[in-house]
This record gives sequence, C-alpha cells and structure tokens, in this order.
Amino acid sequence: MISMKKNVYPLIALLSLAAVVSGCKSTPSVASRPEKLKFPELNFQPPDAAQFRVQLKSGPVAYVIPDRELPLVNISILVRCGDYLDPAGKEGLANLTGSLLVLGGTTNLTASELDERLAFLAAQLGTSVAETSGSASLNLLSKDLDEGLGLLRDVLATPRFQEDKLKLRKDQTSQAMRQRNDDSSSIEGMEFGRLAYGESFWANRDTTAKSLESISRDDLIAFHQRWFHPANFIVAASGDFDRDTMIAKLEKLFGNWPFKGEVPPPIPTNTVFAKPGVYLVNKDVNQGRVSILLPGMMRDDPDYFAAVIMNDILGGGGFTSRIMNRVRTEEGLAYSAGSSLQGGIYFMPPFMAGFQTKSRTVPYAVSLVLDEMKRIAASPVTAEELQTSINAKIETFPRAFASKAQIAGMFAQEEFTGRYAKDPNYFKTYRDKFRALTQADVERAAKKLMSPDNVAILLIGQRDEILLGHPNHPQRLHDFLGGKVTELPLRDPLTLEPQGQPKPVAKPEKN
Repeated sequence: MISMKKNVYPLIALLSLAAVVSGCKSTPSVASRPEKLKFPELNFQPPDAAQFRVQLKSGPVAYVIPDRELPLVNISILVRCGDYLDPAGKEGLANLTGSLLVLGGTTNLTASELDERLAFLAAQLGTSVAETSGSASLNLLSKDLDEGLGLLRDVLATPRFQEDKLKLRKDQTSQAMRQRNDDSSSIEGMEFGRLAYGESFWANRDTTAKSLESISRDDLIAFHQRWFHPANFIVAASGDFDRDTMIAKLEKLFGNWPFKGEVPPPIPTNTVFAKPGVYLVNKDVNQGRVSILLPGMMRDDPDYFAAVIMNDILGGGGFTSRIMNRVRTEEGLAYSAGSSLQGGIYFMPPFMAGFQTKSRTVPYAVSLVLDEMKRIAASPVTAEELQTSINAKIETFPRAFASKAQIAGMFAQEEFTGRYAKDPNYFKTYRDKFRALTQADVERAAKKLMSPDNVAILLIGQRDEILLGHPNHPQRLHDFLGGKVTELPLRDPLTLEPQGQPKPVAKPEKN
C-alpha cells in the first residue's frame, strides 16, 4: 500500500510551482541588459545650513545637528591658522604645535595621564595644523560627553607641550626628513609644489633640520596663544544630544577663554607657475613617475562647473575617462592614469594629469596624454560623454549628506572658507548648474585650460632610460614643448637645497 503522506508533498510542490508561474505573468518583464534598467528619479533635497547654524556668544559659529541613531557624539573644530603662519626660520612650527596639543598633555594632565583617560573612555581626541587650517576632533560615547568636553577644553586652552614629547616629535620628524629622497613620490611632491607655485611661495617653505632645531617649547606656546582662541573657531557638532543642551555646553566650552589671541592675516596668494618645459629628476626606480601640469582654476570661476565635467571626461572619471582608456585599456602602459582639477579657494592649484609607467615608455605615454588634452580642446565632447558625466555628478550628490556628521562637517567647511557667506544657496543650485551645461560650455572650459603653450611636465625616474624612449615608438622627450628638457638636481633631504644647479639635457643621438 502506498502511503497517502508520501503523495501529498509532490502535489503541494506542483501547486506552488503553478502559483509562481501564474504570478509571473502579471509582473513586468526584466530588462535584458543592465543599461536598459529604469529607475524612478531620486527626489533628494539637500538640508538647509541655516537650520543648524548657531552664532555662539562665546565667539565661534557652530553647526549643531542631533542624531539619535547611535549613543555617540562627534565634535570637530576648524581653526583659522596654518603652515602659512610659520615665522621665517621656524618652518614646521605650526605642524608641531598642532600635533602636540594632545600628544604633549595639558596643564591638568600629563601626556600619559591624558592618553590613559582617553583610552578608558574609548574616546578619540586629535588635533593638527595643515597648510591653511588647523583642526581638533572629539568622538566619544554620549554618556561621557561632559568629561570629554572638559578634556577638549584643556587641550585647546591649556596645553602642556611637555618637553619630552616635543623632543620625541622632533626626533621623529628629523628621521622622516632623512627619508625624503628614498621614494619617488616624495621627490615628486617637493618638485611639484615648486613648479606649480614657485620656489618662494610659502607652501614650499618646508621644515629643514635647521628650522626644526630652532623650535622651542616657548615657540609652541606663543603660536598656540596667538591663534587658538574661540574667535578663530568654526564648530561642527552631531550625535546623541538635545540641540539646546548642546548649544549651552558649547557656550561653556568656549567661554572665559584664558587669552585673547589674534585674527590671522589673509593667506598669501603670490603663486608663480613654472616656465613651459620638461623637468626631469634622475632617480633609480622601476617606473617613471609623470605629472603633466597646467595653471588651474579658482572654484568661483564662471566656467568651473564646465571645467569639472571636462576633467571628468578627460581623466577624472576613472575607467570612463579618455586618458584611462587610452593609456591603460588600449595601450597597457600604466595600471592607473588620470587627471585632477581642484578648484582653488585661496590660491590657484594646478590642473594635473599623471601616471606611472616603465622608463622606456614614458615619452610615448606622455604623447598619448598630451594628445587627449589637445583633442578635448579642439572638438566638442560627445553628447553621451557629457550626459554620463553630468549624471554621475548629480546621482552621487546625495552621498555628501549621508550622515549627520558629514552634514555638520560640510557646512562648517563652507563657513570656514567663506562660501556660505557668498553663496548660501550653493548646494541648492549645485545640480542645476550641472544640468544646464552644454557641449559648447565644456569645449569653452577646455580651451581655457588646455593651453599647450603653458604645459610643465615633471618626470621622476631613470634619466638615461627615459631619454632613450621605446624602440617601437618614435616619441622622445625632446619632441615636447620645443625640446626644452631640464634636469633638476635632487635636494639635500635636511636642508632642501638643490645638490647642484638645474641644467639643460642634450638631445641624445638616435638609438
């Protein structure tokens, strides 16, 4: 006898399959290819900075945004100071001051005691000073907020600058300086700045052994008390708190500051771009490192948005960009190749296209990139390229507002750089400015930027091999920019003085 129980399960499976097949008849058909997929338009509106902005009575402007998702609080502070304020002969002072605000302890706690207390609270507290700004950040559990704010106050208002920690930091910096010529990227960084901004520009006054030795604890105290005070602070606060309560805590944090301080002078803008030509630093490395530079653009330039799209199509868009496709995909000359265009805030950074490739293929790869730079200025980009790039900018825009901490930090940055005061609706009109762009706009921006007469090419690698070029390709360094090839000497890592004079490189005989 056959069991009825055994016959039931196949019947149930059959009925289930029939139901699935029947249901499929009423569902929309699936697209045959990924590019045919259709999605509803994302309806995203950026938050309004004015809703979160608070002018504290104690001095700073603060952006305060509650976020109850996790029991955490994030506080970041931007400080109006920077490396540009280093006194002549004491280059590195700003950087040392920024790092030792926390690492050097406070009046109330030694460096070890402060470190132990932060570890006990599982809190992260950090400070630094970079080229055009200083910063302080605090991240901790909301239950420990009051103690954390007390530690932050001590660090910013009454740092100890412990002598042994200062010595340790100077020793570490000295050791790092000795390694400046060990890596081609470090050499590139030093020469890049000098070509882009000029030898005497403040951003190129790097720390030397002499300037480091001259910095004392008294120098750190003077720098700190001159610039680290509430009138120079912009604050971003987000996390698990009540808004009014946090505002009151911030008023207390910055109230009754123990010193007055000063407002810093404007950031110098006296940049000088290099003369056109090829600049070569001889370094025995496996691959040549290449940077192709042009004068860039300020972020408030009327053509800036068009230039952003131009750069995205040319080399900034990864695998969809022309330079990547030409140098990597088609020719296989480099793992990565591309370009960047950063809108200047205080002074104009350069446009840069760059890659690494084998020494013998450097000239050929350079010729490909220069060809693409000329081509994008000579004829309009395609409608498909334009739309793909614009869509990428529009569709990735909401990512900048993914968390409350990001929002607060972004608005604080806008306040700090002055764009909020000049253009409070910047984010509201951001996507519309991209949508309005045409092929003619992009071509105009390309013609404005991609001037072949202004190109400076920086190469770091094996001089003789690079000069030889590749036997399968006729291009040589002297084919570019009227044959102006200059060898730059390596710099002494401790003094940064060139170990010799720049010298013209003679055109080698054909091999």
